[in-house]
Amino acid sequence: MEKLPLAKAFLLIEPGPVLWVTTRGADGRNNLMTATWHMVMAFGEAPRFALLTGPWNYSCQALLETRECVLAIPTVDLAHTVVDVGMCSGQETDKFERFGLTPRAAEQVTAPLVAECLGNIECRVVEHIARHDLFILDGVQAWHDPGRSERRTLHAVGDGRFVVDGETLDLRARMAAKIPPGV
Repeated sequence: MEKLPLAKAFLLIEPGPVLWVTTRGADGRNNLMTATWHMVMAFGEAPRFALLTGPWNYSCQALLETRECVLAIPTVDLAHTVVDVGMCSGQETDKFERFGLTPRAAEQVTAPLVAECLGNIECRVVEHIARHDLFILDGVQAWHDPGRSERRTLHAVGDGRFVVDGETLDLRARMAAKIPPGV
């Protein structure tokens, strides 16, 4: 083992998959940001998620104003677009138009779904912990595209590198908890 600078410790446990967070601001403008710092807090019929973002992101203001968003799950075929979306600001750029992405109407929130994504989760902000730049989100509607041929997602390492999903190991029979079909 070699010592790793503590400032780089997050590289060892960086979460995934990379998400796009869509918002529609109070001004009616759609926006999209790339997010890698998030986590599942609860699952089942009342899914809950945490998302880390703050005033450095244009989307933060829309999250605070509207208290809703969509978590969209892009796949590996969108890797370059994932990075490019994250490298510009929605304050100056209509990212849907610039990157040829298709906004679709959501059912429970005004923020748009992203048609090109494997899945989308409509969410409402239930808490904002400003001290930590943390948003707690409740999922209110989920969507997936079962016909999408590319299903591999990206996982950020944190320094410009990404890991791509590979082989799936099905160990459900070995686990004590019953996992619902299709998960």
